[in-house]
Amino acid sequence: MLSGLPPWNDSYAMTTSSTNLAHLFVTVLALLAFAGNSVLCRLALSEAAIDPAGFTLIRLFSGAIMLVLLSGFGRSNTSVCSSGIFKPNGPWLPAVMLFVYALTFSLAYVHLQTGTGALILFAAVQLTLIAGSLIRGHRITWLELGGLCLAMLGLVVLVAHDLSLPTLTGLLLMGLSGIAWGIYTLNGQNTGSPLQVTTINFVRTLPLILMALLPSLPTLNLSSRGVLLAILSGAITSGLGYALWYRALQQLTLTEAGVLQLSVPLIASAGGVWLAHEPLTSTLVFSSLLILGGILLVILSRQTAANRYNEDSPTHSGGG
Repeated sequence: MLSGLPPWNDSYAMTTSSTNLAHLFVTVLALLAFAGNSVLCRLALSEAAIDPAGFTLIRLFSGAIMLVLLSGFGRSNTSVCSSGIFKPNGPWLPAVMLFVYALTFSLAYVHLQTGTGALILFAAVQLTLIAGSLIRGHRITWLELGGLCLAMLGLVVLVAHDLSLPTLTGLLLMGLSGIAWGIYTLNGQNTGSPLQVTTINFVRTLPLILMALLPSLPTLNLSSRGVLLAILSGAITSGLGYALWYRALQQLTLTEAGVLQLSVPLIASAGGVWLAHEPLTSTLVFSSLLILGGILLVILSRQTAANRYNEDSPTHSGGG
């Protein structure tokens, strides 16, 4: 039986329409941040403007600084410190997964073509979220599965021109990165304040970064361009983007969260057409239809389940 689905009526629809629009806006902003982050990482690492260790260090550190400043905006230093940001108690798993994702992603990027890396990353994310969803008792419908497969096919079409046989190192690193991000996403559901939780996660990565990267600090390859790209990636597209993503997860199913992330490479490609005047190819159009069609199927699956629930139990508001 489905649980947690509210009864449908005109009054409920009117009171939730603005909330739904706000949630859509937050979700779109988070996905745009992910796409921007992908572009910044590619620019920094593929051009060797900075090494993976330095990029990860600056990225997470600048993200932590930005989030701490935002968390303390309009509040006293005492309230910020007492909010749990600097306290050692509480779950450390999200911070560890964030650190593992960021480090392995940067390391894998220098071993893989962009298309191959994206395919491995998002496949690992999808498998992790599906496993988490099944463990939590959610039964994936055929419509959801069809939408997910259609969107994955669209991703394959999109990156097919840049696919190559991955190295074992690159495969393992990017696979681990996808699993870590999937677990980080799983943790984002049913959390407290998205901004505060994300701030705590970023701050807690700092000692992990220092312990892991301390041996390589004397040999870091840093350039002004690489440092700037890492700061933008950390403070804007990672720090703010991940806080928005945790906010969006409050009203997304895990299947929706997974399939929506498949639009990130598509958004990045569309940005290249719009901003860099790259050609609009038939491959991009076809892959767009597949990915967006898959997303639509997953969303329709949730609506179908809600409608069926309301028909079977119009006054039921929750249960087993």
